[in-house]
Amino acid sequence: MGAGGPSGRDVLGRAVKGQWRDVALGSALGAGHQAGEALVPVIIGLVVDRAVSRGDGGQLLLWTGALAVAYLILSFSFRFGARAGERASEAAAHGLRTDLVGRILDPAGGADDGQLPGALTTLATEDARRVGAVNMALVLAVSALTALLAGAVFLLRISVPLGLVVLLGTPLLIWLGHLLSKPLERRSEAEQERAAHASGIAADLVAGLRVLKGIGAETAAVARYRGTSRDSLTATLRATRAQAWQKGVVLALTGTFIALVALVGGRLAARGEISLGELVSAVGLALFLLGPLSELSWLNSEFAQGRASASRIAAVLAAPPAVPAGTGRPAGPESATTATGGPGTATEGVPGTRAQGHVRLRGVHYGTLAGVDLDAAPGEVVGVVAPDPADATALLRCLGRRGDPDSGSAELDGVELTALHPADVRAAILVAEHDADLFEGTLADNVSAAASPTADIAAAMAASGADEVAASLPHGARTAVTERGRSLSGGQRQRVALARALAADPPVLVLHDPATAVDAVTEARIAAGIRDIRRERTTILVTTSPVLLAVTDRVVLVEGGRVSATAAHTELVRGRTDYRTAVLS
Repeated sequence: MGAGGPSGRDVLGRAVKGQWRDVALGSALGAGHQAGEALVPVIIGLVVDRAVSRGDGGQLLLWTGALAVAYLILSFSFRFGARAGERASEAAAHGLRTDLVGRILDPAGGADDGQLPGALTTLATEDARRVGAVNMALVLAVSALTALLAGAVFLLRISVPLGLVVLLGTPLLIWLGHLLSKPLERRSEAEQERAAHASGIAADLVAGLRVLKGIGAETAAVARYRGTSRDSLTATLRATRAQAWQKGVVLALTGTFIALVALVGGRLAARGEISLGELVSAVGLALFLLGPLSELSWLNSEFAQGRASASRIAAVLAAPPAVPAGTGRPAGPESATTATGGPGTATEGVPGTRAQGHVRLRGVHYGTLAGVDLDAAPGEVVGVVAPDPADATALLRCLGRRGDPDSGSAELDGVELTALHPADVRAAILVAEHDADLFEGTLADNVSAAASPTADIAAAMAASGADEVAASLPHGARTAVTERGRSLSGGQRQRVALARALAADPPVLVLHDPATAVDAVTEARIAAGIRDIRRERTTILVTTSPVLLAVTDRVVLVEGGRVSATAAHTELVRGRTDYRTAVLS
């Protein structure tokens, strides 16, 4: 989205406009409720003047019935108005969560750069909730303003001075409340940022708990989280103090205002300018107005928090894509994906003519790569040895189109990847990362999650050694796998992830160190399995494993960001010391 993306005000506006029917309904019913509330002290005053002071039983029954009707109307108005407001809030929050997830998962990427997973979770939960709550706040604001207007009208009918006090004092109180909410808005944004960062650190530490224990780094990890958590607590306390100060000052101003109304009404009654019933109504209205005025104070803080959260959400939605969408289509009469929403959108998984799978890199400069050439034809298994992990990472990013070359070209079947939509690229080229995650569900569900319609799941599990994993589990392939596969060992997770990649059966499969956590016998079986199951498909193995490299057709050695040699694995072992050092040491 970049510079043309939404601002915080846009996000807030969309959240309200998208639910305008429920907001309007809730506001109308809320206004009816508050008008009924304002009518109650007026009716009580009429009971005093027309029934109690005259001893008229008929009038007493009449106005008591009117009071019951008023309570009935305001009760049902509140019930259904609150329901409409809450529905608008929840629907808006759900829409924002959907937008955030869609942007984060967009094939063009860019939204999660520099963001910890926990921070994104906070955005999609607490921040989305706060923005959605603005709809309910609007309903309550209309209700409160209606209450103030109704109270002022009734007071004007009782006494013009009383009505003028309310009409002139209310806007002043609202303006002061708005000014007092500004520090809260700033501190609320800082509070959410710190809380999101703390959540991200916590999620990161939990994910790497086994590694931390293995290297004895628990103390350092705890100290890091304690410092982050302390910063979050400090920001929260600052925001809470700002909120308490704002509410306290507004409440004091509101109390002073109500006391002024009561004082003016009492003096008018003492001079005989209003009746006893009218004084009762005036005092009752003054006490009633304390509620909507206090509510406006609370609503100012809700709006402030909503604006702060909307700005944070807008920053993610407006994040520039990591790579341009591309307007071309893969070679062939049909693409691997079908565009559904105009330029820049695609729906993955729609079958079409498969790409042939001819991958070619020419003079690619990207990251640490400095002019890499690579050619992988359909049916080939090509190994890539990159002693510098940064070179391997840069190559994987280019092949998966998570980044475009600064210069040079990366092509699929003669079409530059930069000309294609990222979804089309990833439908044809699957980059299976070394640290791929598993998901909650059964082992079979994980393997078949991205399987092609023609995939042989059993063959994929056998080729990856995942069949042995299933055989060792109590319920076989139906055994439940916990979040991120933590119920499995490292080697078991690696084999299941490899089975998932093989079951996807893409035209081009790029595997990064797929067998580092298994024993030598299993690794040899996996190497043979990959070679066998990937017949007629393009396979690129980015690894330093001699067992895997032995089944490749040829190996490309990348040193210092450049290709220094290309030959069969056995030739490179015999002829190059640097290669032997990289793969045999």
